[in-house]
Amino acid sequence: MSAVPRTITAIRASQPAHRPPPQADIGDNSEGARRDFEFNDRDFRRVCELIRQRAGIALTPGKRDMVYGRLSRRLRALGLHSFKDYLDQLEREDGEEWQAFTNALTTNLTAFFREPHHFDTLRGELQSRAGRGLLRLWSCASSTGEEPYSMAISACEAFGSMTPPVRILATDVDTQVLATGERGVYPLERIAGLDEDLRRRYFQRGTGPNEGFCRVSPALRELIDFRPLNLLAPRYEVGGPFVSVFCRNVMIYFDKPTQHAILSRLVPHLADDGLLYTGHSENYLHAADLIQPCGRTLYRRNPGPRA
Repeated sequence: MSAVPRTITAIRASQPAHRPPPQADIGDNSEGARRDFEFNDRDFRRVCELIRQRAGIALTPGKRDMVYGRLSRRLRALGLHSFKDYLDQLEREDGEEWQAFTNALTTNLTAFFREPHHFDTLRGELQSRAGRGLLRLWSCASSTGEEPYSMAISACEAFGSMTPPVRILATDVDTQVLATGERGVYPLERIAGLDEDLRRRYFQRGTGPNEGFCRVSPALRELIDFRPLNLLAPRYEVGGPFVSVFCRNVMIYFDKPTQHAILSRLVPHLADDGLLYTGHSENYLHAADLIQPCGRTLYRRNPGPRA
């Protein structure tokens, strides 16, 4: 493989966050719109409690129309006539529909190189570890794959190679978005904000029936393992240690005690000198016993805790 330049050139600092294809056409019913199913306060409270227990997501009253819009699709698909029947069946059978329920209520907002300063930091961190052998990275809420592929591109740029000494784990609770990430096929507008050199090196433009789409380079896909993981699981069978863990824009859906519990399971997988990358609207003052800030939305593990 020929070497690639070591510097990521201009990436638009502000990129719109796009909804992934699986949920892009899901409309949220506005208040007062005609509804095919009764959806009362008790139904909404049951949905809130079930998704909180299953995935830790805390739904606010303002999400009621969103919940109706997404779950009504499941009622139609199953031929059910009420939310009560649907929720009763969900609890009674405890089968595959739980995953469809979780997928429907998971919000996935992402973009390539979202919050670009994180990838500048990642590139520098990887370069500083050159010669240390295989470096493990983790994207804990990988959504449709833009984040782990951005990490992979950063690694290629850091080492000037399409086969850098890194392995990236990409996990998410939503199996639909994981499948999209594993395919690595995106509408061209998803990469419109990237520098032309990056688009040329790391993406293949579709032709014929695939016109309007692009596929990530096979070399990038080889660097990433996509795997389902619920952050509410009692333990994470993910290995490590990871020199970089991206856990961005997912903790905002959890309450503070749940955030702390998740961090207590996540931090032991972080290398002693590793970095935790978080979302711009997230802060962890309540988890100072586990992690300490060390930069803009960056944290290191507190020296005290050990796995």
